[in-house]
Amino acid sequence: MLLTLIGIGGILFIGGLWLILNILSEYERGVIFTLGRFSGVKGPGLIILIPLLQRMVRVDLRMRVLDVPTQDVISRDNVSVHVNAVVYYRVIDPERAIINVENYIMATSQFAQTTLRSVLGQHELDEMLAERDKLNRDIQAILDEKTDDWGIKVGNVELKHVDLEESMIRAIAKQAEAERMRRAKIIDAEGEAQAAEKFLEAGRKLSAVPEAMQLRYLATLTEVASEKTSTIIFPFPGNIGETLKKLTGGDGDKKA
Repeated sequence: MLLTLIGIGGILFIGGLWLILNILSEYERGVIFTLGRFSGVKGPGLIILIPLLQRMVRVDLRMRVLDVPTQDVISRDNVSVHVNAVVYYRVIDPERAIINVENYIMATSQFAQTTLRSVLGQHELDEMLAERDKLNRDIQAILDEKTDDWGIKVGNVELKHVDLEESMIRAIAKQAEAERMRRAKIIDAEGEAQAAEKFLEAGRKLSAVPEAMQLRYLATLTEVASEKTSTIIFPFPGNIGETLKKLTGGDGDKKA
């Protein structure tokens, strides 16, 4: 009987110590309530509580990663997309995180979902695909401002995937192909215009000196003759002999 009482007493003593003594890690804080009233934030280290009078709620101060479920969003240009994101946040004020909101994790998750739909719905599809950094900053700023009352600091928001329907993917591919063809035609036209300007400039310079025009004429004949052709019909200017005579100093006629 005595051993039984000692055993029961030992269990009660250990249980009492379990209720009285609490150890918080470096990344934890304890929000203390005495008779239901907030009495302070303690930790880390050993925390002593008065049984039945005091209660402690542990709060983790480490950075949390919130995976926002896929949301159906209608863009400003009436395109249906499926978007999901990830939110990085942490508790910076344990008192407000416990007192001002019932469940700060659930509240942050729900607000992130509604904010994601609201912000993306104000932009067109092209902006969603090309300006993700700007959208991330906009969503992060709104979340951080709202959750400040809950003692939450939103550090970063990243859009993970922007998924489109198959028909929209094909339409975007056709649009991209048409855009590439348009650019190719513009580049080709610009090249033709630049070539025409160079040809015009060269023609003006050649026409200023008749001998230069004749030499160009002969150079062209040489280029054509180098091709593998059996017959070449090439117009021969009547004054080319005079040009050769001027260039050779009259020796051409004697040799001929």
